[in-house]
Parts: sequence; structure tokens; C-alpha cells
Amino acid sequence: MPRTSSASCASSRCSTPSFRAAYDAALGQWPGPVEAVDLPTPYGVTRVNRCGPAGAPPLVLLPGGGATSTVWGACAAAGAARTHRVHAVDLVGDPGLSVPEPGRPIRAVGDLVGWLDAVVDGLQDGPGPHGPVTLGGHSYGAWIAAHYAARRPARLGRLVLLDPTRVFAGLRPGYVLRALPVLARPTPERIRSFLAWETRGAALEPAWLRLQEETARFPGVRPVTGPRPDLAGLAGRQVDVLFAERARCHDSGRAARAAREALPGARVDVLPGVAHHALPLTAAAEIARRVF
Repeated sequence: MPRTSSASCASSRCSTPSFRAAYDAALGQWPGPVEAVDLPTPYGVTRVNRCGPAGAPPLVLLPGGGATSTVWGACAAAGAARTHRVHAVDLVGDPGLSVPEPGRPIRAVGDLVGWLDAVVDGLQDGPGPHGPVTLGGHSYGAWIAAHYAARRPARLGRLVLLDPTRVFAGLRPGYVLRALPVLARPTPERIRSFLAWETRGAALEPAWLRLQEETARFPGVRPVTGPRPDLAGLAGRQVDVLFAERARCHDSGRAARAAREALPGARVDVLPGVAHHALPLTAAAEIARRVF
């Protein structure tokens, strides 16, 4: 059974006091009230922050790699939480308040699918709408969402991919080279510098930026890698894909063309003037208008 929680995670791995303070500050900017629940899964306890009408259609959102569920507050405030019950998930092993199960790491796509199965089951264990959910993700979270949709199409009513990486196009070598120092030895300074470069100096929300800097102190876990998802089985299903025009991680125009070829019935758009890492924050109103 899921349990409502307002206390700090019991595991020392979960966060430092400064990380938790930054996390709470970012979460405090969400449209209230926000309910935090901890869902047991075979791979650990998963923190989900949710808001919006309890009887509204469920919207499950996965953040990008190295981010947390709090990144979805801007989209919730822009309108997603008016039309949906928003369930924003902290990825197990990534920064956040989810706690991995000792000796049960997530190492492959199949593990991610099993973990997300348990999350969706947990969210539907109680009153409220059951059945297919809308699943959305940004960046690495979109890669996870796409793999889940490919393997569990019956569980999805709709799929939303925001600037997905390694789904329709590979990563640019220059982006990988700039990201390697941050991945190898993250520091607040390196994180800040990388985000300034990737977003081309965009004004980022201060509470979110502080939280990103705090992730440097979070124990690192190697992300799951693998092939691109096979989306052939999603033909005829409702899929929305939004790319960030100024993304440095891939060529957004080329990725959009590949998405249209792979999913002929999908709604695919490129949002002008926005970068990859800034997308859920600076383009929240446009995202909410187009897809939520």
C-alpha cells in the first residue's frame, strides 16, 4: 500500500540536509496542496509528488536524468494540474527521495519496465480513476516512458515525450564531451556551467537551479542504457512529441523528422527558442497548452 509521507527519507543515501532543503524549496513552488506518497516496488521505495483533482485523469511524469520530480511544478501550475491528477516521480537511483532496494539495482530496460509497472499499480491502489494512464517524460525520462509504452501499450491511454533523447536520434558528440566532466565528477560549479552552456544562458528558476547544484552531493548511479525503443506497436495510439529547437543534445529538426516517420499518427512539434534542459521550466505554459 502507498503511504503518505511528509517526513525526511530514513535512508542516509536519500539526501543530505542541504539537498532536502533545496528539494523542499523547489516543491514549495508547486500549486498546492501537494501530497507526497512513497510506493513500495521490487527495486525500492519510490517517492511520488502529486497534485490536482483526486478524480481527474492520471498523468504520470518522469524527469530527465539527474533531475527530480520537482521539475514538473511549472507544468502543473501552467494547467496540467487543472485537467489531471499529476503524479510526478523521483527515479530510483537518481537524485530525489526514492530509496533503492539494497541488492536489487535497476540495470536493464526490463527492470525499468518492472519498476514502472509497480509504480502505476501503486498509484491505482485506492479510489480514483483506474485503467490506462497518460505517461509523460522529459529527456532520459522520455526514453524510459517510450520503452514502457512499447512494452506495455495496453496500460497507456496516451504518451507524451518532451525532447526525448536516444529515442529518435542519437546524442551529439559535442554534447557528450561537455557532459562527461559533470558525470565523472559533479560539482555545483560544473553543473551550473554546463546548464548555462546548454541553455545558452537562459534565466533558470533559482530554486530549481539550487537543487540541481545540490545533486552534485548525491551518490551517483550508472543510468540504464540500451537500444532505441521499438515504437511500431504504438501505431494509432495518441502520442505527443515536443522537441526543443535550441537543444544542444541533438539536432531537433532531424529528430522531429525521424519521429514523424516512426509514428505517422503522432503530433510532433518543435518549440522555438527553448533549450533541452530548460524545456519543462521555461516552456511550461506552451507545453500545458499543447499537450495537457
